[in-house]
Amino acid sequence: MDENKTQEIEAMDEYTAQKEQQLLEEDEQLSREEEQFEAELAELMKTDPADKKGKKKKKKEKKAVRDKGPRKPWSKKRKLVTAAAAAVAVLVIFKACTGKKDDAVMVSSTPLTKGTIQQELTISGPVSGTDSVDVVSSIHSEVLDIQVKEGDHVEQGQLLALIDESDVRKELDMAQNAYDLAVSTYNEQQILAENGYAKAVQERDAAQRDFDRISVLFQAGSVSQQEWETAQNRLRDAQRETKTFTLLDGKPVANESYSLQIKNAEFELEKKKEQLNDTRVTAPISGTVVRVNAKIGRFADKIEDDKPMFIIENLDTLEMKVSVSEYSIGQIQVGQEAVISADILNGETVMGQVTAISPTGEEKGGGSTERVIPTTIRIVDDNTRLIAGITARARIILNEAENVWIVPISAVLETEEGSFVMTVDQGVIKRIAVTMGVESDIQVEVIPVNEGDFTEGMGIITAPSPMLADGMKVTEKGSGN
Repeated sequence: MDENKTQEIEAMDEYTAQKEQQLLEEDEQLSREEEQFEAELAELMKTDPADKKGKKKKKKEKKAVRDKGPRKPWSKKRKLVTAAAAAVAVLVIFKACTGKKDDAVMVSSTPLTKGTIQQELTISGPVSGTDSVDVVSSIHSEVLDIQVKEGDHVEQGQLLALIDESDVRKELDMAQNAYDLAVSTYNEQQILAENGYAKAVQERDAAQRDFDRISVLFQAGSVSQQEWETAQNRLRDAQRETKTFTLLDGKPVANESYSLQIKNAEFELEKKKEQLNDTRVTAPISGTVVRVNAKIGRFADKIEDDKPMFIIENLDTLEMKVSVSEYSIGQIQVGQEAVISADILNGETVMGQVTAISPTGEEKGGGSTERVIPTTIRIVDDNTRLIAGITARARIILNEAENVWIVPISAVLETEEGSFVMTVDQGVIKRIAVTMGVESDIQVEVIPVNEGDFTEGMGIITAPSPMLADGMKVTEKGSGN
């Protein structure tokens, strides 16, 4: 084997390891780097090493995978190992075309072992209190005093700030005067209604008696018909007059418009009383003051950038608001445990629990067609160093398998015939058909189709290529060699 090519393969292995560590730390940038990666991989495979003149392969037309419906995007770690496998494939092709036929291809291998594998979902989101309120004011008056600072714990109803009440008190006095006037006017109209109605009833009764008397005389021929008609008209006028009054339970009352004036004045008076009370800004809930945006001398209703005067949160219990991909939400359930980590914890973790999953999804943003589902994870550990407003990471175990065969994802060769791993036995390749089980970001559980094909410690090629076949001679490079 040419020493230079051996050094190239070793350098590639070191580069792959470095890249894997780097991508583990940059997992949140998956969506932004996805297109760039695919373009680079396509460029890598574009030139055929067998063509020494550098001619390009003809592109085979394939139906787009997306025709089959949405697929879960590969993680960056899986893309890394796939790229490594592609790079090895290029080297194998190059070796087959330029090297001597009896030369053995060098491959990297790792001993086959059993262990525990977990399929995890790691998502980031902000930490906040379970209850949060914005304290605002609609009073256009200056703030005279602020009695709390950020970080103070307050009880419901506790005084937060004082607002100048002089203008509000003047408006209250005016509203009180308007109300008193409306009541006074109503009372006057009530008296007039009662007196007027009594007089109208009296005149009606007199007209009735006079009409009855004249009717008897008219029948006896003692009075003329004209006198009788005059008495009748007087009675009718008196009856109509009594009907002009408003009665309630048979008693006269002032016109309804005067009652409405009292109600309107009373409404304005109550509103001004509330505004006067609101000049004393109090806490609507018990909690911690996390923001103080009000400033002495500024108008209470004109806080900078339209921010609230105060923000109060209940920090006794913290929670995370995260967005779970539509591809993973089916494996998340309310009550599921989560391991929470954050820079502020200095390597320690705290426990959380999924408490709510939104019934509807929303756009992920950034031009992506993927949908995400808002999910709430509550911090269940007490007295942690977590604080509201920071970003934390939640790790949820979606699936787990113990005492199973585990290999790197790159070690599984997927073909139209099925999935395979390649072992090295005394320098010769052997393909073993497998099915895949629980899959993490960089490892996967493999189950041999034929029981007994696996033995502890056998060499597994970490990045097999379709160009490698049963019986091919290789030089094994791995942790066990």
